[in-house]
Amino acid sequence: MKKTIYLFGNQDLEMDSLPIRLIPELQKEFPETDFVVLDPNEEWNVPEEMIIIDTVVGIKEITVFEDLEHFDAAPKLTCHDFDAFFNLRILKKLGKLRKIKIIGVPPHAVLETTTKSVTEKLRCNI
Repeated sequence: MKKTIYLFGNQDLEMDSLPIRLIPELQKEFPETDFVVLDPNEEWNVPEEMIIIDTVVGIKEITVFEDLEHFDAAPKLTCHDFDAFFNLRILKKLGKLRKIKIIGVPPHAVLETTTKSVTEKLRCNI
């Protein structure tokens, strides 16, 4: 069965675009894997184990998280503030999110070194 890795990011924001910019190199390294960019505001099909690559503010190196307890929720002032983390928390509360791994990328990481490090983390986690 083909593995799917989910990515979040915003190509219009430099500090949030790195996960999406990783896709071409990751596809070369893992041709048997689907890399799918998710919109936090859309409905998702949730697999038994969800593997995500996303920008994580507050970390200095690429880190693998295996639960949502490591993250703080952002304030919700408008409908635009509902983000991926909010959606993941709802899915967990509903019992739809069973197992998760989030490969967190620092906001100002360099593409080349990040690609190598994320590739290593994926080899260990998929």
